[in-house]
Amino acid sequence: MVGMGDNQRVPATVTRRATSDPVLDAAVDLARAAAQEVAEPGQVGGHVGFVLEQDRLGTHHFTCLVPGYRGWVWSVTLARVPRSRTATVCEVVLVPGEEALLAPEWVPWSERLRPGDLGIGDLLPTAADDDRLEPGWLASDDEEADRLAFVELGLGRPRVLSFLGRVEAAERWWEGDFGPHSPMAQAAPAGCSSCGFMVPMAGALRAAFGVCANTYSPADGRVVALDYGCGGHSEAALVPGSRPSDAPRIDEVGFDVVRARPDPEHGSVSETEPVEDLGHS
Repeated sequence: MVGMGDNQRVPATVTRRATSDPVLDAAVDLARAAAQEVAEPGQVGGHVGFVLEQDRLGTHHFTCLVPGYRGWVWSVTLARVPRSRTATVCEVVLVPGEEALLAPEWVPWSERLRPGDLGIGDLLPTAADDDRLEPGWLASDDEEADRLAFVELGLGRPRVLSFLGRVEAAERWWEGDFGPHSPMAQAAPAGCSSCGFMVPMAGALRAAFGVCANTYSPADGRVVALDYGCGGHSEAALVPGSRPSDAPRIDEVGFDVVRARPDPEHGSVSETEPVEDLGHS
């Protein structure tokens, strides 16, 4: 026995993990029979391999022949007690292999939504901690301040757009079909900022966006960037006025009367002229 005051180290106990188990490794037929008992006839294929999980605990894998489960394997776990030469079956499960076809990772519905998914009658709850919103302005006893907030600033709602919400909306509109980089805007004669059909927005976003009110424009009723434009610009061109037309070079209105046949009462030869052979009167 070593005393507490002695400067001697107590040798540590080293536990070595087994790297093989001949008994479990050889129990292929036992594992196959267990898999066939669970699976339908003809669904257990060839032996894939054996993996020693822990001491006296290992797993045999067999090819899965179930239709629709390509790449999956039957996994049969065996075990044995110490000093025993007999293996026993612990469990049989069907697990995906490295090349198995798996369903995509589940994504919450709130993260699966995309622009345009909201249909008629659908309700889209907004989280209380939505970063796009922030608490709105509440009414006070100051009538003039309330008028300014409600009418001019458009407040008085429980929540309004936060700075992040305005930035996300601006980036989405700027890069969208009615932003300055769209093909329509590139071919336009001028931007919406100088168009009479552009209705300015309220709030901070009015510095870069407005609403189109031209019924002939593809952006009618849409939020447009002030640098967007289309051929319906109010000052693109003036409608040419009407002018009198020139007289036609060819008279297609007047007509001349032409006798198509001679007068039946008179022949084409005078009656006083002598008659000749093959003549006519």
